[in-house]
Amino acid sequence: MQPVLEICVPDGFALWPVAEIEPFGFLPLSGALSPAEVRTAVMLIAGCNDIDPDGDRPARPAGALDSFLHGLLTFEAPFASGGLRVVDDSTGVGFVPGCCDGLEDWRDWYRLVEDGSVLGFGHDPVSPVAECFGDTVRLTVNAEQSDSPVIELSVAEIRHLLAGAEQDLADFLALAAVWASEHVPDHGAPVTAALARVLGFPVSAVPRGS
Repeated sequence: MQPVLEICVPDGFALWPVAEIEPFGFLPLSGALSPAEVRTAVMLIAGCNDIDPDGDRPARPAGALDSFLHGLLTFEAPFASGGLRVVDDSTGVGFVPGCCDGLEDWRDWYRLVEDGSVLGFGHDPVSPVAECFGDTVRLTVNAEQSDSPVIELSVAEIRHLLAGAEQDLADFLALAAVWASEHVPDHGAPVTAALARVLGFPVSAVPRGS
């Protein structure tokens, strides 16, 4: 299980260097990311929230950097395209985030194992679904297909995998906090706080000195 971001690079992005990555794939998040991948991940998260203000949100500032970060810093609940990806190493079957999934919702997986909630991550034509049957969790790659590949795990295994995914997110957040403090110092603290909200962590979870 890996927390992943969906890759969709804004056209003509030039505010900071990013890695050369193929669009429409996924970027796994962890403490093992290279500096270029950390920059790319922050860009992807900020890009998801780069939406013109409406309602009570303040107007965009004029500067290019301030404008790009504006949504991330002003949305009450910033979001990120992606989620948790699960791959069965023995069969190669991959359960990937769907169109209705978001990385900010990753803690919903705990509801799956705690109260048996069915989790749906997409809709026709591809509908990934996670269901709990007693002590077994079944991940159906595409519920729209009667013969869809599935991954079956025990509830204990899912809990173990979720703990690992949470550590990966915490480790990434620490790297991103260092990057923000060094490369966008005027926005370092608010960017870190916004990233923490996206990833479902309190700001106090960011290691001191980041």
